[in-house]
Amino acid sequence: MIEILTSAQLNSIQDAGRTHALTLGVSIGGAMDGMALAAGNILVGNARNAAGIEVVFYPFRLRFEIDTICAVTGADCNATLDGRPVPPWWVVSVRAGQVLTLTSPRSGCRSYVTIAGGLDVPCVLGARATDIKGGFGGLDGRGLKRGDRIATFPAGRTEAALPVGGIGAGPGYTLLPQQDSVTVRFLPAAEYDEFQLRSRERFVTEDWTLSSSANRMGYRLEGAELHMHRPLSLFSHGIVPGTIQVPPSGQPIVQMLDANTCGGYPKIGTVIEADLHLLAQLPIQGRVRFEQVGRDTAIAALRQQRAMLDQLEQEVAAFYI
Repeated sequence: MIEILTSAQLNSIQDAGRTHALTLGVSIGGAMDGMALAAGNILVGNARNAAGIEVVFYPFRLRFEIDTICAVTGADCNATLDGRPVPPWWVVSVRAGQVLTLTSPRSGCRSYVTIAGGLDVPCVLGARATDIKGGFGGLDGRGLKRGDRIATFPAGRTEAALPVGGIGAGPGYTLLPQQDSVTVRFLPAAEYDEFQLRSRERFVTEDWTLSSSANRMGYRLEGAELHMHRPLSLFSHGIVPGTIQVPPSGQPIVQMLDANTCGGYPKIGTVIEADLHLLAQLPIQGRVRFEQVGRDTAIAALRQQRAMLDQLEQEVAAFYI
């Protein structure tokens, strides 16, 4: 059991999301930085899709009511355990009564707290992730608040030889935007050629700024206006996280994990799945640039990401039985 001591309403319980509920009109949801959550779960001996806590507003504090192990991944959030620093992407043993504190990140913006066994909340539509706009999943379909107490499942594996001070993932896993800027790769979408050549050129040569209105549903970007050869009227159609829509304002919107399952704006591209976690860690007013790639590159990038997680799993296997 853990108790939340300090939180904001948009900090929530998340797992890998509802990947099989799109036909019901339900957003995928889940961790915005799926790479960080999966790595955190691996570090504590969980299945990769176990439920953890996604923190996006700070400070965040929780108290452990049991002896266990926990990891903090994602943003470099100056984590401490009873005042002692916990390095980024690190797993440590904790004792009942100890307090974990996360403060404003030095890099990135979303942190993930994973605990051995995973968080024990009801499974709704195949996942434990919180869908705040739908009001279901997680803890009563809402964000976390002071006084919340959350149970954990029994640890799937037993800690055998975790060193004093814990263990961490190598630098290759800490894939965070540097200096509040990031380049993400995209595939051209169905209406790509309907945009004027000058707009297509500016889309990949100019920086875009993440608007203060960005949220788990979509990342609105500020920059040059994108123009089409002629106005298009489209029926609503299926969209996925990463879809880059361009509304009449000409300012693109990247659909994120809580996006609606359908939309009718023209699409200039789709961010490849392997790069969505980079966008998830971009802070408000951070800058993003787009790089066009092909299908083979997108597939190879996703395979490389999964191979990194496989490697991490092998590296930490010796510490669990």
